Amino acid sequence: MIFGQFVDTYPPSVDGVGRVTLSYCQTLVKMGHEAYYIAPESPNAHEMYGVPVILSASLKVPGELFRMGLPALDPAFRRRVSEVPFDLVHAHSPFLAGMEALNVARKRDIPLVSTFHSKYYDDALAKTHSKILAEAVVQRLVRFYDKCDGVWTVNNATADVLHSYGYHGNILIMENGTNMESLSPKGKAKLEQKLRLKKNVPTLLFVGQHNYKKNLHGILGACALLKKRGQPFQLVTAGDGPDYEDIVQEAERLGLKQDVTFLGFVGDREELMALYACGDLLVFPSVYDNAPMVLREAAVMRTPGLVVKGSCSAEGVKDEYNGFICENETAEAIADTIVRALPKVKTVGDHAHDTIPISWDSIMEKVVAEYERLISTHVTSIFAD
Repeated sequence: MIFGQFVDTYPPSVDGVGRVTLSYCQTLVKMGHEAYYIAPESPNAHEMYGVPVILSASLKVPGELFRMGLPALDPAFRRRVSEVPFDLVHAHSPFLAGMEALNVARKRDIPLVSTFHSKYYDDALAKTHSKILAEAVVQRLVRFYDKCDGVWTVNNATADVLHSYGYHGNILIMENGTNMESLSPKGKAKLEQKLRLKKNVPTLLFVGQHNYKKNLHGILGACALLKKRGQPFQLVTAGDGPDYEDIVQEAERLGLKQDVTFLGFVGDREELMALYACGDLLVFPSVYDNAPMVLREAAVMRTPGLVVKGSCSAEGVKDEYNGFICENETAEAIADTIVRALPKVKTVGDHAHDTIPISWDSIMEKVVAEYERLISTHVTSIFAD
């Protein structure tokens, strides 16, 4: 079958949603299907991901890593999309990518699936500082999801968020997977060229977009408290983002320059997995994220994660069994949980490896089965009409 996966980011300027979309495409292709990664063009973009790609013209969004796609103004893009006989299209964003997927679905009379990935109300509120405008954005998104043949979320907590926005339709839980990998000597060697860790000092990791909505402020504050208490540690971060420079400067202001290593964006998969493997604890106290890939990837390498109680990220995490849960997102709570976690990371990391990751192969078998059901149902309804 032939599927179009529509999203608003393209590697190397890609977020977690883009990484999920890429994994969808790569796994579907491996299964013998055609799966097109359809997104705005990105500087230095190149097709080395083993999947067919269709990119539209785009504009840089000030203050952001991603670019705004302009599919309606790109005749070559529209022509390329029109040449592909999709059986189903899947939107991983309800914005321009989603509207383009909806346009294709309506013109072809084929099913449209959309996955709700992010807390869009929070994003809109942070950008506009207006609850009225943020609510207007949410209402528009709900109208989009009402037009979809299938609406998916990555866990139950995220489904609750979408329902809180006012969506009353059915929601299918379709979890994110991860690649079940082993440590690569090549990746380890490449990492060692740029990272020199102190021996016998616990290594804390943060992997992800360097955006304050991820609670980097809480992580750095916790590290300052650990240093004040005399708790040995070293923090390594990987990723870039709109607040990267401010975060580096904050670390210096807190007196953490010798304790924190900022690697920047790590694009090499084997190197990234080597980074997870050398960590003792992944510190991810974000209340914004829904089902972060980094927790699954770290668990593959037997590194447990720290998450916040009641957050969407905490779903499936059992405190001191396959991860660590702190009471809230404050620096003090994070620091206390790190101290509590460090003596137990080995055993908990083993349990995380055994219980948290799900292979993309397994997830995509469920995805394809649901795609097939939607296509069959859609065809039946056409004949019934």
